[in-house]
Amino acid sequence: MSQIHTATHLADNPVIIEMDGVNKWYDQFHVLKDINLQVRQQEKVVICGPSGSGKSTLIRTLNRLEEHQEGNIIVDGTTLTNDTKNIEVIRREVGMVFQQFNLFPHLSILDNVTIGPVWVRKMPRKQAEEIAYSFLERVGIGEQAHKFPGQLSGGQQQRVAIARALAMQPKIMLFDEPTSALDPEMIKEVLDVMRELADQGMTMICVTHEMGFAREVADTMVFMDQGQIVEYAPAKEFFTNPREERCKAFLEQILNH
Repeated sequence: MSQIHTATHLADNPVIIEMDGVNKWYDQFHVLKDINLQVRQQEKVVICGPSGSGKSTLIRTLNRLEEHQEGNIIVDGTTLTNDTKNIEVIRREVGMVFQQFNLFPHLSILDNVTIGPVWVRKMPRKQAEEIAYSFLERVGIGEQAHKFPGQLSGGQQQRVAIARALAMQPKIMLFDEPTSALDPEMIKEVLDVMRELADQGMTMICVTHEMGFAREVADTMVFMDQGQIVEYAPAKEFFTNPREERCKAFLEQILNH
């Protein structure tokens, strides 16, 4: 495995996520194999690789949606264990956007965005609504606040999901293939919101096949195959001079697609 490295302009930033010797099995299937990864504050990490390589599982271990069996995961100074208090602390600081939007269909857009701040952060309803409106404006759909998810396009629903995650005011955002369920014309509007977040200095880990976006936004690229990190490099180096054959083949296939 390649050595842990740091993008030069982030070298002074503290490490906010650390995975050290992380292993995970589903019964006999070894889905994550000895994962070592460090992410610094404000770093943008893109994880890519073929289907079934463990990318989504890796990202889901970072907020305990998936449990790892070996190794250490430390997020913003808190070690992820079975301790529910620790899990709650981490989930408050880590926003997640999924492939499927996971909105509550019976709640308005505004209620979908305020539910976390009100119930988890114990925020007064009025304050939560002000924050919700500001984030809905920020993702370009403030005028949709009183509609229901079913009345919005896929791209709009995904932007609501991003606003919902941001309303919790997390330190870290995880994106698990956020555009793969979208029609092609809707992908750009979601990537534009993610680009803006990146520009504003949000720490981001993103599983995606959108290599144009990755090339533009990522500080660091991680290529996974068969549960392992095969290549782990600064983005510029990754795209211009990948070291591993599996990575070269993947890039050729996806960039020429």
